Amino acid sequence: MACCAPGAESPLPSQRAERPSAEEILHASRNIEDGLVQTDLSVPSAHCGSCIAAIEGALTKLEGVVSARLNLSTRRATVKWRPGGPVPPLLRALSDAGYEASLFSYEDDEADPELARLIRATAVAGFAAMNIMLLSVSVWAGADETTRHAFHLLSALLAVLAVAYSGRIFFRSAWAAVRSGATNMDVPISLGILLALALSVHDTLQNEPHAYFDATTALIFFLLGGRTLDHLMRRKARTAVLGLAKMMPRGASVIAPDGTRTYKPQSEIEPGELVLVAAGERIPLDGTVEVGTADIDAALVTGEAGPLAVTPGTQVLSGMMNLNGSLQIRITRTARDSFIAGMIRMMEAAEHARAHYRRIADRAAALYSPVVHGLAALAFLGWIAATGDWHRSLTVAICVLIITCPCALGLAVPMVQVVAARRLLERGIALKEGSALERLAEVDTVVFDKTGTLTIGELHVARCSVTGKDLSAAAALTARSRHPVSRAVAELAEKASHIEVEEFRERPGYGVEGRVGGDHYRLGRPEWALGRQLSTADRSLFSGTALARNGSSAGFFELSDALRPRAREVVEMLRDRGLAVAMLSGDRPETVSAAAASLGIQTSHAGLLPEDKTAWLEERRREGGKVLMVGDGLNDAPALSAALVSMAPASAADAGRAAADLVYFGSGLMAVPEALTIARTANRLVRQNLIFAVSYNALVIPIAVAGHVTPLIAALAMSLSSVLVVANALRFPRTKQRTTGAAKRNISMLPLPDKAL
Repeated sequence: MACCAPGAESPLPSQRAERPSAEEILHASRNIEDGLVQTDLSVPSAHCGSCIAAIEGALTKLEGVVSARLNLSTRRATVKWRPGGPVPPLLRALSDAGYEASLFSYEDDEADPELARLIRATAVAGFAAMNIMLLSVSVWAGADETTRHAFHLLSALLAVLAVAYSGRIFFRSAWAAVRSGATNMDVPISLGILLALALSVHDTLQNEPHAYFDATTALIFFLLGGRTLDHLMRRKARTAVLGLAKMMPRGASVIAPDGTRTYKPQSEIEPGELVLVAAGERIPLDGTVEVGTADIDAALVTGEAGPLAVTPGTQVLSGMMNLNGSLQIRITRTARDSFIAGMIRMMEAAEHARAHYRRIADRAAALYSPVVHGLAALAFLGWIAATGDWHRSLTVAICVLIITCPCALGLAVPMVQVVAARRLLERGIALKEGSALERLAEVDTVVFDKTGTLTIGELHVARCSVTGKDLSAAAALTARSRHPVSRAVAELAEKASHIEVEEFRERPGYGVEGRVGGDHYRLGRPEWALGRQLSTADRSLFSGTALARNGSSAGFFELSDALRPRAREVVEMLRDRGLAVAMLSGDRPETVSAAAASLGIQTSHAGLLPEDKTAWLEERRREGGKVLMVGDGLNDAPALSAALVSMAPASAADAGRAAADLVYFGSGLMAVPEALTIARTANRLVRQNLIFAVSYNALVIPIAVAGHVTPLIAALAMSLSSVLVVANALRFPRTKQRTTGAAKRNISMLPLPDKAL
């Protein structure tokens, strides 16, 4: 089995068309963080570690390009570049490097011409190999010289046709690499095939008793069979991504200002346009309900099974299903920036990062061609010097070229990563970066945020001392914030939320403030709201979130929350695995202590601002600790970035999802131990694959150089090594949820005052 997907084919008619203009490339790109622009390219001719280095190198040399990453599973290159100057000639640079490419499109990705070409080429090679082996039976059985020569000539005809048709997949890839001044794995493979064929034709014309036509065609058959299986494996791994893309509607009915309706493709709908979503249809793009009420199925987005009632003003995301009623939705994001598009990008990002093991495998694969060429040359020269038999020396060199193909090494890491990413998706966890798996397997401490992570985060006001116009002012302030505390206070007096607020400002970790009716209000931490440190007596008065008017107390709100189901069980599971568990929170000490005691967490820290959480994590890092941070919300984004690896729920704030390495769907915490289990299993399988791949080459190279291998045996051994590596990756077990005593206990709803804004 080969590590490569199909080699570089000659451009298809669609690929020979004129390259897209700079304006088309810019239109197909999207703005990302730090003022950069990202362009996705489809590079179907990419197939090995050498291709990764060549493609990424050709793109990063262009002026304005900041980074380029190639995903072998998707044949997709992601290029980030700085706007302002001319659009980088991305496609021209790849063409000059020997790789035909086009702008990436999911619609094009649904077609799979490479698979059809591989199957045809494999079938031709298999037909030729079987018939040549049948003809060889009579030769092995001792046929007379005339019959043997006739069968060799017939075998030569079949072999030449098979090599010309099926071998072109390797030859074109090798020629593209050589033409661009580089090399790849197909160069020595092509040399081995052509040399074996040439030697066999020479022996046939010289009427020698043996030829290697069966080995030549069998080698092509095994290589193509392996590449076909590899292609199918990578294709299968992408079914979740393709399924998610296919699930979305192609377009929607756009309602013009005059009331007329026009159907537009999804990619052409712009923010601000009004679309109609009928009952039974999925919401195509993110937006806000403007007209209508309905129940929507949000399971694809949030993991929740129950329907969600939406009314005018409700924000909805792409992928949600309208169960009943008719909705008119004002679009807020383009198709490239929608929630579903972001999820698809996260699901595909697992192979973009260069984890430690992946970098080792890539470097080894990049060194393969020159090392193997050197070994084959040395073997040839050594046998010539020892025996003087050029025929025998050339046969040994051919065997060295074939048997040392590092296909197993090239497959060792990506196959495990692909299967692991699929297992994570089955558990509702999206992996944003491939290296996160490796880092996740190394953690020794798990740190949780409290509100929205260990607790449900759906707060309600338990006690309130605010009345009158102050209560209306508090509702007006909190109506402009998405923080859980703000939503709880706003619900208390939502009829007053229409009051105008001037100079509104939200201070993460502190609260909200603004001017209402000429008075300056602050709602949040008591010390911040009142502008002074609290005495012991004051703390007994302000037990929750304080409201201040013009610097003076206007009352307080005390909020209650509940622990997430199975939260204590998750903590127990983590401790059983030898991991330390801690809680970092901005709440008051008594609140955090109560939650920690209920969950069985011995290490907890209260009253922390976002910078305090980050400082705590950095201190653990300096001490050698390896921390997994689990949190959500705007306040947790710096801490998520500071941890070795981080997780956030899909319901987290945009900043939290962007900072996290893994995003999990649904409301439960079982995703945390499940992700740890998958990461540790992946780490173990990668180690096994790397050890096997290195051991295989260390074992077979001396045997091949010593002349104890024929070309046919070399082809079988090389293919078997790749099959074993893939089979080991497929041993990846499915995770099973564990039920402990904690799951059987009724974890009560604790009245926990939540952290202030």
